[in-house]
Amino acid sequence: MDAQTFSDRFTRLQTEIAKAVVGQEELVSGLLVATIARGHVLIEGAPGLGKTLVARALAAVSGCAFKRIQFTPDLMPSDITGSSVFDRQTSELRFVPGPVFTQMLLADEINRAPAKTQSALLEAMQDRTVTEGGTTRTLPAPFLVFATQNPVESQGTYPLPEAQLDRFLFKLTVADPPADVEHAIVKNQVLGFDPGHLKLDAVSSPAEILEMQSHAQSVKVDDAIISYIVDMVRRTRDDRAIELGASPRASLALMRSAQVIAASAGRDFVTPDDVKPMALPVLRHRVMLHPDAQLQGVTPDDRILEIVKAAPVPRAQG
Repeated sequence: MDAQTFSDRFTRLQTEIAKAVVGQEELVSGLLVATIARGHVLIEGAPGLGKTLVARALAAVSGCAFKRIQFTPDLMPSDITGSSVFDRQTSELRFVPGPVFTQMLLADEINRAPAKTQSALLEAMQDRTVTEGGTTRTLPAPFLVFATQNPVESQGTYPLPEAQLDRFLFKLTVADPPADVEHAIVKNQVLGFDPGHLKLDAVSSPAEILEMQSHAQSVKVDDAIISYIVDMVRRTRDDRAIELGASPRASLALMRSAQVIAASAGRDFVTPDDVKPMALPVLRHRVMLHPDAQLQGVTPDDRILEIVKAAPVPRAQG
């Protein structure tokens, strides 16, 4: 695959999703970039903003298998991964795969399940395998987890542990749409659009997605760009307002996502401008502010934007 073919396929996916999703361009772009970068996404936003619709639309246009799990306090790990049951016909234990055995998994309201259940996704997200009864099974490829959570409601929720947060490539935030976009959403419903029955063309396939992932990994990253990425991430560990900075996994996430941005623009090399817009989604869930900073109303986004502004920008080489 050459750079232009990648760019054309990326644009085609965006265009097809736009037939069902009005607005939410940043969410659509973020999920697409994460998909090609082989990363999982945590989506934070109030109910009714189209988080589930965008995930379903992406699965439909990419031709990937899609499953949804509604996380609840009584959800068990085996409800996600599957379990072994006794088969009377063969008098043997038979493994029944859980919904995690898919290509795109929507973990809806992931913070409504306790840590024990949330941890059932750790192996799947990190190694793309599931171990049950001493047997390790490989998940389908590509495998992506899109998890949602409500930023306002705290009753009956369980915070995600840092180990799990760090396994998400991005944290994307979804805000209320502007008036004209909301008007278009309502008008589409009047004209007969039914989000429960998406009619989108599969303009790609799992094999093509894997091919795009492979191409993105081949995009060149100059040493100066690597130093820029590492410097930006290390600054989160030295910032006075930040108690816990980002790990080296964040540096890898910045590099991988910048490679996809470069490829989507039809280039085979990364520039600083490919890195900068990825800083917020990559870092905002990986830093923990000092209590004093939180009391002063400082947000992770505030500090990350300051870090991006302060980091010396190298001269990119093609």
